[in-house]
Amino acid sequence: RSFLYMQDYGGPVGLRIAVGHPDRVAGIIAQNANAYAEGVSELLAGAAMPFWKERTAATEAPLRGLLTLEGVKMQYLTGVIQPEKVSPAAWVHDLASLSRPGNDQVQLALLADYQNNLPLFERWQTYFRSQQPPTLIAWGRNDPFFTEAGALAYQRDLPKAEVHLLETGHFALEDHASEIAELTANFVRRHTP
Repeated sequence: RSFLYMQDYGGPVGLRIAVGHPDRVAGIIAQNANAYAEGVSELLAGAAMPFWKERTAATEAPLRGLLTLEGVKMQYLTGVIQPEKVSPAAWVHDLASLSRPGNDQVQLALLADYQNNLPLFERWQTYFRSQQPPTLIAWGRNDPFFTEAGALAYQRDLPKAEVHLLETGHFALEDHASEIAELTANFVRRHTP
């Protein structure tokens, strides 16, 4: 049995594994990995929903904006209380990867496919209710994509879930790595036979 550590796109991947193989899951650690409708921010819904409804150059434009220097930097810094703690190397490295020829199409395909996760929310929530896996939520409460309400919603189905709302944004590890590492180590120790 293993612990699932999930962040962003890793949430849907991890939850598909958990639902398919609940006997292999020792616990879940979710860091801004959404599984609830109320966790989808207005910013994300406003940019993605028109794109999901009809993919055109006009509906791609807001999402393509996320692949620019300004867009990548925004993802790292929005909601961060102490931006000086976030190394510029983070967004420079991401931008270098995103700028490879053809990668924009890969990213747009991933963003288009993300809509297929929404119908699975109920299935994942049923898994939470039936299996009650030990769960740690370490969440950047100022995430521009996945809201604080999405973090708190886990407790509806997992009343024993340990929820920590951190004063940061989407990439909480960038400025709260030590705190999240300590929370994770303590959680794993408590839930390892």
